[in-house]
Amino acid sequence: MLYADTSRSRRSLVAAGLGLVLALSGCTLMGDDSGSEPPTDDQQNHSENAGSTDGTPAKNGEVVLVTHDSFTLPDEVLEGFTEQTGYELVVRASGDAGSLTNQLVLTKGSPIGDAVFGIDNTFATRAVSEGVLAAYSPSDLPAEVTAHALPGDGADYLTPVDYGDVCVNIDDAWFAAEGLTPPQTLEDLTDPAYQDLFVTPGASSSSPGLAFLLATIGEFGEDGWQAYWQGLMANGARVTSGWSDAYGVDFTFSGGDRPIVLSYASSPPFTIPDDDTAEGAGEPSTSALLDTCFRQVEYAGVLEGAANPEGAQALVDYLLSDEVQAAIPDSMYVYPVTDVELPDLWSQWADVAPAPIQVDPALIEEHREEWVREWADIATG
Repeated sequence: MLYADTSRSRRSLVAAGLGLVLALSGCTLMGDDSGSEPPTDDQQNHSENAGSTDGTPAKNGEVVLVTHDSFTLPDEVLEGFTEQTGYELVVRASGDAGSLTNQLVLTKGSPIGDAVFGIDNTFATRAVSEGVLAAYSPSDLPAEVTAHALPGDGADYLTPVDYGDVCVNIDDAWFAAEGLTPPQTLEDLTDPAYQDLFVTPGASSSSPGLAFLLATIGEFGEDGWQAYWQGLMANGARVTSGWSDAYGVDFTFSGGDRPIVLSYASSPPFTIPDDDTAEGAGEPSTSALLDTCFRQVEYAGVLEGAANPEGAQALVDYLLSDEVQAAIPDSMYVYPVTDVELPDLWSQWADVAPAPIQVDPALIEEHREEWVREWADIATG
């Protein structure tokens, strides 16, 4: 079981938390400001020779996976694909989810790979409508997977692999020390009681920032979100370029001056004190407001015109295997879509939103650029 050494695990979690994406994941899930570095030569070479001990190609040829920069899985999990299928796996990183989708559209008809992973529900409809994907869905998908499927025909082209909830987080320790009641809802953030206390990454430069914008659109409607943002900015909200600045610099947990931050439902486990004797040991010092969350789902699919469509289908199937699904939380800081056992600290502290705020993916595709432009006009004054 993961995390047998809990004290070491907490140190690892806190260190990882300051450089994660969620999303995720991408966790950000778009990988825009995750802090992840591009693969080193050794890592890339390992991915390109996964499962081949002598450097020779696997017997069934190679499968090229096009994905975002934050894709990572343990070596033994990547090697497991070759062991099970005989295909050599080549991982080709292509920016964040937006950049990834754009590149697939630009190379339509001459795809840069066989399979894709990392298109999320803020860009999925575009990928489907542009015809860059071949129809494929693994057979007999369990209900917990289809619960995250795209509506309509999109489910025939993209298969859910993981998901993450982007939510407002609060520094419970800070509020307790100050004797203040923390906010509970999105609307609370415009209350003068919380003036100058909130920080969020921007919607035009950050995946979680875009998710937060969509949460406000889903909560206040297409005609009401602009007034909400005007009130939010008037109440002293700070906008940063990305999650790393918001969480790792401005959030009070990281030494900043803002005890309310836009992050992930999976962030609190990373704030469990490293010192088992410290006050509050064993519990997170922060929490996620689960009524403020927007759910991002990441998908995998087969690229239209792939050189190895059979291998691409096998890879999509493998991404739903227990081996991959169990590795997703600690590798990409998002939740698996199947019912595999979660790591101890995730199952104890990383709650998911019971009723996340939703916006129809088709509506996102239709208005994304317009909404971001309107948001920028408000956020930049």
